[in-house]
Amino acid sequence: MQLPRRRRADFAPAEAFQYPAHLKAAVADLPAAPGVYVFHGDQENLPLYIGKSVNLRQRVLSHLRNPDEDRLLRQTRRISHIRTAGDIGAQLLEAQMIKTQQPLFNQKLRRNRQLCAWQRQGDGLVLVYSKDLNFATAPELYGLYASRHAAIERLREVADQHRLCCGHLGLEKLPPGKACFRAALRQCAGVCRGDESVAEHDARLLSALRQVQVQCWPHPGAVGLVERDGDFTQIHVLNHWCYLGSVGTLAEAAALSHQAVGFDADGYQILVRPLMEGRAELLPLLSPGAASAPKPRRRPRASL
Repeated sequence: MQLPRRRRADFAPAEAFQYPAHLKAAVADLPAAPGVYVFHGDQENLPLYIGKSVNLRQRVLSHLRNPDEDRLLRQTRRISHIRTAGDIGAQLLEAQMIKTQQPLFNQKLRRNRQLCAWQRQGDGLVLVYSKDLNFATAPELYGLYASRHAAIERLREVADQHRLCCGHLGLEKLPPGKACFRAALRQCAGVCRGDESVAEHDARLLSALRQVQVQCWPHPGAVGLVERDGDFTQIHVLNHWCYLGSVGTLAEAAALSHQAVGFDADGYQILVRPLMEGRAELLPLLSPGAASAPKPRRRPRASL
């Protein structure tokens, strides 16, 4: 027996996707080059979406042909772009623009004031925050987390993967002289009951944490990262993993390097591999303003 068709509006089939012909002219102005593009709606001061690509024309065309993005396309009135000399510059500019302009359709990027990491202090791990400590220069930092909860949950996962003791890590309170419950289940190698030494346990912990160790800024001050695309050259000014902007000359880069800086997690994720693996062309931009870093405030050990 055929069921009657529902007549409520919220059960009506979606309208067929229509190619956004009103945006066709905007694509004609886009180069097949790296850069950042912006979808604008009715409110000029509030972008709808910001993205980046090594080929602006191709990437934006893929948006226009995607039925899943129909809601974005119907609200878009125009598309603008900023060309960059390479993919690193596009990534840095995109992250900066998303954080400063907060477009409606982008996922929000991390806020530095909430950023935390595990730091090895003495014989234990302490949870520290970027608002209190300069993550660009602080030694023995492990992981970058958006919240205390995320940091603790990740450490629990590491404990499960490597048979570490949550009691020894400070994640659980153990009665004096008692082993943890996970040791009875063989999920802990037994440092809490003497089956292994503290040195063996901690060596396994540090081996796991090295995979997420935060690298200290490897330069005495600001540097310029050079990217070229044909005749177009940019110098991206960087200091303590923070992106300060892009310019065309060394003199402009030196002037820009005097800006105050603070550790930026998104800049770190974009830059750490190219810089640490030596895959980027760098120019030193030494100056008193660039070389200085904020002094960290003392913070008591965080209790878990």
